[in-house]
Amino acid sequence: MSIRLENVGIAVRDLEETIAFFTDLGLTVLGRDEVSGEWADTAVGLDGNHARIAMLQTPDGAGRLELFEYLHPDAIETEPTLPHEIGMHRVAFQVDDIDAALEVAARHGCFPLRGVARYEDVYRLSYVRGPSGIIVMFAQDLRAV
Repeated sequence: MSIRLENVGIAVRDLEETIAFFTDLGLTVLGRDEVSGEWADTAVGLDGNHARIAMLQTPDGAGRLELFEYLHPDAIETEPTLPHEIGMHRVAFQVDDIDAALEVAARHGCFPLRGVARYEDVYRLSYVRGPSGIIVMFAQDLRAV
């Protein structure tokens, strides 16, 4: 059996705001759709599933995010995930300039949770609270300079 990661799906409060954030970071929109119907109910396991979706891709073509904004049922607001909570809580991107990535995030009102850390002489790292409370990690590989 072969296996590869297809995408990471993230439910968001505002699809357009979240698309703007990720496209400003360099991802591109591959497509958009509105999904509903029996097939969507079956795939997702949610009766009456109706959502607007967008598929985004990283510039290297290797990573994809599927963003979805629920139209029905109403989205359930939760507290933003904390870094130490069990379960999926962040999306990580390798960037060639972490300071530039943080400037882009700041233009969207998204700032580091604490600052920029240095892991030995290997990475500069920072967690940012993005749109809809998504934790986005930026990692700059210092060996690539």
